[in-house]
Amino acid sequence: MERPNWAPESVDIELPSAARLYDYALGGSHNFAVDRELFGKLVVAVPDLAAQAHASRAFLRRAVRFCVAAGISQFLDIGSGIPTRGNVHEVAPDARVMYVDTDLVAVAHSEAILADNDRVGVLRGDLRRTEEILDHPRVRQILDFSQPMAVLLSAMLHLVPDEDDPAGHIARLRDAVVPGSYLVISQGTSDGRPEAVEGVQVLQRGSVPATLRTREQVAQLFAGFDLVEPGIVWMPHWRPDDVESVGDHPERSVMVVGVGRKT
Repeated sequence: MERPNWAPESVDIELPSAARLYDYALGGSHNFAVDRELFGKLVVAVPDLAAQAHASRAFLRRAVRFCVAAGISQFLDIGSGIPTRGNVHEVAPDARVMYVDTDLVAVAHSEAILADNDRVGVLRGDLRRTEEILDHPRVRQILDFSQPMAVLLSAMLHLVPDEDDPAGHIARLRDAVVPGSYLVISQGTSDGRPEAVEGVQVLQRGSVPATLRTREQVAQLFAGFDLVEPGIVWMPHWRPDDVESVGDHPERSVMVVGVGRKT
């Protein structure tokens, strides 16, 4: 397989990544043949996966707009992925935003398109090494931890297995931010849609880790935060722009979501 000229030399172009799968689902161009091949297998299990990826990005936009309306002007987006249209800095252009992702393509592309934006930073980092993110000079340069912020964990926690203690890492993020800060989570679940389990198995066979969680397990991740209305719900049910857009089967979104406020 020929290496695209935008792909960092250190990236294994024969190994798929969650960030590039999501990019492809959203219609992006920063993905490899191996990602597209795996996505093709995924849609056999979950045929409307691309539509659900777009719905996930729409939830992120709604959550960011909610936070801005609540007075938030800075965001820590962990697992930000490749910056296709509708990223946080576009939804909240006056905010300060720190993007963090493990994927080298996501980081390199983000750095390239945001090089002239002094309100936005990019870091290669991992939720499982929370302290490295919180203590990084670039993060401290972009974000003011004496003021409220929103921590975004959108469509990424299902990539963190239980044995890596996602709740513990979220607790460290909670302790690092001041009262009035928000936590945004969207998480894959098999509740209401058993074929999601088959999708997870396809990902795992493709060397992409995935862990589904129940609504109750997601609620536990908000320890120390007060959930805002409507609580932990199917993704289309969270403050939809148009009630009619929710549809008759919101459980097909494969995601439960929530937003919490630290008091």
